[in-house]
Amino acid sequence: MDTATKLKELLAKELNLQLKPEEITDDMPLFGEGLGLDSLDAVEIVVILKKHLGVNIVDGEQAKEVFVSMKTLTDFVEKELGKK
Repeated sequence: MDTATKLKELLAKELNLQLKPEEITDDMPLFGEGLGLDSLDAVEIVVILKKHLGVNIVDGEQAKEVFVSMKTLTDFVEKELGKK
């Protein structure tokens, strides 16, 4: 399973999204009109990444860059996993 698919499945399940993983597009924004996530969901994503993938978001500035869309999140996770 590729990273994008795994992330979509994790987010759909762990955040109880109304969308199915296959309905989440790579360019879909995580917040606002996209997935409609809020700041509490952002904290949950940090926990999900650490728990399931061993990936850390170190600060708020990094989170702002990473949490733009599914693509930016996927790119970040792939980069971090490549470091291990």
